[in-house]
Amino acid sequence: MTKTKIGIVGLGLMGGSFSIALQETSDAFYFIGLDHNKDHCKEALKLGLVDEIAETLNEIKICDVIILTIPVDGIIAVAKALTDIDSQCTIIDFGSTKKKISESIPAEIRKNFVAAHPMTGTEKFGPSAAVKELYDGKVVVLCDMEKSGSYQQEVAKDLFSAIHMNLVFMGAEEHDRHAAFISHMPHALSFSLANSVMRQEASTSIVALAGGGFKDMSRIAKSSPNMWEDIFRQNKSNLLEAVYSFQSELKKCQRMVENEEWENLNKWMKDANTLHDIL
Repeated sequence: MTKTKIGIVGLGLMGGSFSIALQETSDAFYFIGLDHNKDHCKEALKLGLVDEIAETLNEIKICDVIILTIPVDGIIAVAKALTDIDSQCTIIDFGSTKKKISESIPAEIRKNFVAAHPMTGTEKFGPSAAVKELYDGKVVVLCDMEKSGSYQQEVAKDLFSAIHMNLVFMGAEEHDRHAAFISHMPHALSFSLANSVMRQEASTSIVALAGGGFKDMSRIAKSSPNMWEDIFRQNKSNLLEAVYSFQSELKKCQRMVENEEWENLNKWMKDANTLHDIL
């Protein structure tokens, strides 16, 4: 039986977990990995995340499917080096921003390209962070699908469905605005929270007093700075809108506390409680 060759560029949490999840569904896949970090390559091979390691991007170009799980600026750079792939090849990026990526793909391979954002992840990174259940039951947003070839659309939908993801379709511009509020701004807040505490509190006090709530809110501050710098840069205007909105709400809280408007504060908190009626 001829196996489907899947090239994974970026052998960390997202790429490694995708490989594990697909391996759980079928033995019809053969995985070729590429990563600039040689230690990640060795580790991914040892953990069985890939069947072989490519030395150059040219070895990835022969794959039936190419998965790009690298920082968003890197996705654009790699896509521009893939203009000589086979006409049937499907390229799927996992970037957290979509508009700039979607608009930057070379015209000659735009139909080969599927812009996707699996709405999942952890603060951990590297091959050892990969887990088989990362994608199970989670949402994947597929953007600007009308720009992708019909064959490539079906390949992407089949792969994500096989690992039990829920497919959602929207335009890249719409995605980026929603992602700024739901994903990117919370990361900015977590980084801010971590820095504000570190600059005020001694490490011994943090260890002694930090409970579950603080750990939950600050957990994603452990995320990769390089990856999130790229995301913030690509989604700058939407992120700033989200940050300004948050600042407005925080200012309301500040004023109510300063003015001892406890009844209004209580109502404000109850309004916030309703978020979890829809989550």
